[in-house]
Amino acid sequence: MKKTPMIAAALVLAGASTAVHAGTTSASEGLTLPEVSEFKRAWGEGIVNIGEIHTSGGDYRQAAEDHILHFYAYGERPVLFKPTLASEDQFRGTFDEALSYFVGGDLAEDGGFAIAPYTNVRWESEGTVISGDTAMSMGNYYFMQTDGNEVKVEYTFGIEKLDSGEIKFVLHHSSLPFTPG
Repeated sequence: MKKTPMIAAALVLAGASTAVHAGTTSASEGLTLPEVSEFKRAWGEGIVNIGEIHTSGGDYRQAAEDHILHFYAYGERPVLFKPTLASEDQFRGTFDEALSYFVGGDLAEDGGFAIAPYTNVRWESEGTVISGDTAMSMGNYYFMQTDGNEVKVEYTFGIEKLDSGEIKFVLHHSSLPFTPG
């Protein structure tokens, strides 16, 4: 999407203090584009780490619990989470539902997304809109599988810098790309 003056004005009128696209920075004193980028990168590395721990026979469930506590605002704010590979229980509004998605076990459709394993996560950002302590970010991420193939996932994230200074997901929507039938 090209940012035209009209779109930029609409974002400002809608309360978005700064519209940010790849390569630009935020003028906000709250959340910044480098913080959002680092947060997404660290989240991806955490997913890779959970899979590595699972593969080596370690306590991957604890690693996933720590990951969710670190990156998601469960217990602090409502979290809107729509995982990629969820269709029957498609929304995961609680910590336990998110944990089941990450490592499997509690909900029948969950096979443990984060224990795949993956070797890397690559990001392509369509754009990020920052308003104070919140950011909305959209794009694609690619999970590198152990065979060298990538899995493309589309994402929309809502990220908030909490009063404590911690940055957390309050919205996480992921989906596989549309395949014409």
